[in-house]
Amino acid sequence: MAVNMTLAGDSEFKNWVSQLKKDIRSTQIKAAIKVNTELLRLYWRMGADICEKQKSASWGDGWLKELSRELMAEFPDMKGLSHRNLQYIRQWYLFYNQRNTIVQQVVAQLGDDKEQQHVAQISEEVFFSVPWGHHLYIISQCKDVDRAVFYLKKTVENGWSRAVLLNFLDTNLYERQGKAVNNFTRLLANPQSELAAQTLKDPYNFDFLTLDGEYRERELEQGLTKNVTRFLLELGTGFAFVGSQVPLQVGEDTVYPDLLFYHLELRCYVVVELKVTKFKGEHLGQLGVYVSAVNHIKKKPTDNPTIGLLICKTKNNVMAQYALEATNQPIGISEYQLSKLMPENIQSQLPTIEDIEANLSDMKGTKD
Repeated sequence: MAVNMTLAGDSEFKNWVSQLKKDIRSTQIKAAIKVNTELLRLYWRMGADICEKQKSASWGDGWLKELSRELMAEFPDMKGLSHRNLQYIRQWYLFYNQRNTIVQQVVAQLGDDKEQQHVAQISEEVFFSVPWGHHLYIISQCKDVDRAVFYLKKTVENGWSRAVLLNFLDTNLYERQGKAVNNFTRLLANPQSELAAQTLKDPYNFDFLTLDGEYRERELEQGLTKNVTRFLLELGTGFAFVGSQVPLQVGEDTVYPDLLFYHLELRCYVVVELKVTKFKGEHLGQLGVYVSAVNHIKKKPTDNPTIGLLICKTKNNVMAQYALEATNQPIGISEYQLSKLMPENIQSQLPTIEDIEANLSDMKGTKD
């Protein structure tokens, strides 16, 4: 259906557009102080208005284009008022306000950042502090609110750039976070046990390494050490690299754990042992000695108990759990993936605007 030729003379439409113009002008003043937050709050109000008008008004199929034309004419120097971006704003608003066609006021539930009835929630402060470009990447790659809210929170907590966000979207961080088999609940006090469990992943993605054919544990360790910046990015926020093969004098013997880290939030050392084979129960004996040695030699009275992380090629989860029950050291067991090469410049992995548009167009939406 063509655009209603009397739309320009429709008093309801003109009044609404006039109010939007006042809202935008007011927001432009505030944006000088808090550009992103105020802009996103404006987008949110616009998204709500657009969706409401879409349900109640009878202005014809092209009214969203007409709205864009009116706003761009009034604010020629302001980005984000194109027909395309208004469509994104509508998609964004709908995405966070419906779940299986049932409206869920995800963002509007203030002051309660806990999950209730498995509905992911996020405070306004966090939600509106994420840049608009990040929001577009997230809704283009997340099909459910739980996953999207996870990446929104991580973006704010860790100060992720778009490139870093895209890297973790691409490597499915949401599905891997907190999945390592561990015995932390039994051996660590809260809240350290819960934080430690959420800190570890399964599997770890080592696609940035260039290992060909058969390789040994020493080569895997050296590869991670040479790429320690990317390894730290994969490990997550809070890990500080202490060293590889750090000598620990145990009586008359010296032991050399593969990798030693200190976690700033857990306030403890983390010993990482690498295995290029399937997990075996006896692997924990060696790692347990390293953990105990660090507790005796490195750990300060103000530090929390050292934890161990065994990263192996594959594992039987039941066997891993049984093995953990037989040890008194807090240890997590994960696998690693080494299936593809990551380009030198993560930026090259950023999707083009065409890619984002294609993904967004696939999302469920309503016609103009």
